[in-house]
Amino acid sequence: MDYQHVIEQVMSATKPHVGEGKVADYIPDLARVNPKQFGFAIATVDGQVYSDGDVDVPFAIESISKVFALALVLSKGDDKIWDRVRREPSGLAFNDLIELEVENGIPRNPFINPGAIVTADQLLVDTGDAVAALRTLLRAETGNPKLEVDSVTAESELRTGERNRAIAYLMSSFGNMVNPVDLALDHYFRQCSFSITCAELAKAGLIIARHGLRADGSRLLERSDARHIIALMATCGTYDEAGNFAYRIGLPIKSGVGGGLLAVVPGKCAVAAWGPALDPKGNSVSGAVALETFAQVSGLAVF
Repeated sequence: MDYQHVIEQVMSATKPHVGEGKVADYIPDLARVNPKQFGFAIATVDGQVYSDGDVDVPFAIESISKVFALALVLSKGDDKIWDRVRREPSGLAFNDLIELEVENGIPRNPFINPGAIVTADQLLVDTGDAVAALRTLLRAETGNPKLEVDSVTAESELRTGERNRAIAYLMSSFGNMVNPVDLALDHYFRQCSFSITCAELAKAGLIIARHGLRADGSRLLERSDARHIIALMATCGTYDEAGNFAYRIGLPIKSGVGGGLLAVVPGKCAVAAWGPALDPKGNSVSGAVALETFAQVSGLAVF
């Protein structure tokens, strides 16, 4: 595969769409991000990285962190998480409460906010410090020993997180929170506030593309757990637009409202796109165009 040629095609197709959409202005720190930025990176399982654009500009990882938090929980052999969160697409917004009320405080999947809060709560139980565990993992897989939570983004998340608090307290009322709500939410908000570049995100995604193998060759996840995460990315990874992304792009993807998209081609590569301007569902407009072009040009779509 001539990945450099693929990237050239991606950049050409995406350029007219950079800046289309709207940044996530309900989080003050994200509202200040320049929407006219775009980066694209491919990291292959044999350690090569191909990239173009604003690939070294840090951005908030946001909901893409949910992939790695879930991986850490599953790495503990902790299947109890599936008693607390289901594995079904939601079909509603990522911060919806109605479905949660009807279904007795059990979130539909770990990639919407309720499920991710439960996962952060479980990771806190498993490790004693969910943020530190995620930091250690991301630093090792990206090769950046200084990768850190952005305190300004974390403060913005905390200050504007009323709906997430409502979600967590609702789940707590059903007995589906272990730690005190404020403590679990503190870890969740900071988890979403890690600052990462597009190139680093692609390298981190190789944990999933390698079926659970880390950069140093050690195993984080059983192959079956990695397969399950890939399935959830495909069915639940882009909020209530997962069906359209599967139809249009055909890759397992996890998005974040910071404008990042992480796609996985099992056994071959991880692909990261970053464009801060989002569609109404919360997914990067330019990033979606880039991944659609990547799938078409490379022929690596899994569907």
